[in-house]
This record gives sequence, C-alpha cells and structure tokens, in this order.
Amino acid sequence: MNLPILLSREGVFPVANGATGLSIAGTLQGEGFYAGMPSMFVRLQGCNLRCIWTDQNGKACLCDTAHTSFGPGNPIATTVDDVMETLRKNMSGNLRHVVVTGGEPMLQAKELAELLRRCKRKGWTTTVETNGTIFDRDVIDNCDLLSISPKLKSSIPNDNKLEQLGIKADGATRRHEDVISQIDVIKKCVEAASGRVQLKFVVGNRADESEIQTSFASLTQIVDNERIFLMPLGATAADIAESNKIVIEMCLRNGWRYTPRLHIDLFGSKEGV
Repeated sequence: MNLPILLSREGVFPVANGATGLSIAGTLQGEGFYAGMPSMFVRLQGCNLRCIWTDQNGKACLCDTAHTSFGPGNPIATTVDDVMETLRKNMSGNLRHVVVTGGEPMLQAKELAELLRRCKRKGWTTTVETNGTIFDRDVIDNCDLLSISPKLKSSIPNDNKLEQLGIKADGATRRHEDVISQIDVIKKCVEAASGRVQLKFVVGNRADESEIQTSFASLTQIVDNERIFLMPLGATAADIAESNKIVIEMCLRNGWRYTPRLHIDLFGSKEGV
C-alpha cells in the first residue's frame, strides 16, 4: 500500500552534505530521552496549532517550525514508498533511529502508521513527536517512543503577539486555546503508550511552573519524573540562555529533567539539522 504523504520542505533529513555540513547522513536527536542519539528525521507538513510564546521580557517568539503551520512553506507531496526509499539509502551502519516530527504528524495518522510499520520491519527505532491533541491508536501502537509536547497557555497567539509579529488572526489562531485545553486527549495518548512516552514542556516564564503542577497534574501523576522534560524557550542560543535559569530552577524544585536543544548548540538555529 503506497500512500501519499505531505512533508515539509526539509523532507527527510539530514542527508550527506546537507544542512549539517557533514559528509555523512544523519544528525543527533537534540531533545528529550534520546538526546544525543544518531537519528534521521522525517518532518510532516501541517499543524492544528499556531504557537507563539512570550519570553520573560514580553517578546513574542514564533514557533521554530512555523513554515509547517503558519504558512504554505513549500511542502513536498510524496509517498510513503519514496520516504522509505530515502531512509533506506541514508540509514547506513549503526544509524537506526527515525524521528517523525512536524508540524503535527497525527494529522496524517493513516500515512504515519504505515510509515512506522515499515520502519519496524526494518528493525529501526522510531520516535513520534506530537502535541498530544489527536489520538490515534494505530500510530501509538507502532512507535517506540511517543514524545508529547503539551502546550501551555504561554503559547496562545493572542492579539498582542500577533501584532508584534505582523500576523493576521485566522480560524486556527482563534481555536488554539480550545485545542490545547483538551487534557483528556493527552492523557488518553499517555495511557495508550503504556510507558513508551515522554512529556516535553516548552518553558520561558515563571508562571509556567504552576500551570504544569495544576492543569497538567493528571499527567505528571502518571508519568515518571525521569520522563518529564522542561525545554528552555528560544530559537537561538542567546534566547535559550535567557530561559535557562528559570528552567533549571523548576527542574530542581520538582525533580523534572532538563532537556537541551543540542542541535542548536551543534549546528546553529537553522532548518534541516
């Protein structure tokens, strides 16, 4: 079954002599439980959210993959067969980890599940990065790690943020708050993953801590602390440095884990790394 699938403009990455500048395919997973793991990435186009954060100085920070959601971003229309062929050509030696990310990959759940089944038959380990707002049993059953990044209220694209960035409100920006408030859907995903899960919160404000403790208590009570990660807000090393102190203090107080954004440290703030 060769299903059509829509990828972002990065597609399957990084290939040899691509954005990393390396003569060999692959990169290191930058975040979470598998940080530092040699990996290939598949980025799917489209998202049901429109995240714009605010740092502690009040500056609006657009999602670092905004081309998958806010704009058309020159997506690639291809097939699952073609994605698998590109992976096969680049997954050499000990490179055995595939990360499927977005955007929101669950928007293409049928195609994603088929891709994951084929990766499993190859013996590759897979991570699916999702915001947790869409439940699909077939996807969850066929991935090795479900990486859920629940979105906090600080991600809501309010009028002030939209004005700062010169973005017009639309249906997706108006629905954002309602979509991220579906904690029951995230909990259903966590329970279905049965231990093969991590929670990864983007944090840039002190108020984020109490929100995680209260609004997301139903999640943090059933996920081990070693699988609850806080990631500093920021698309650049300078932005991350601004958020780091807040994040580290929250981790120490709550026993949660800090996750770096290793790909930015290694290759800078750019696509395809």
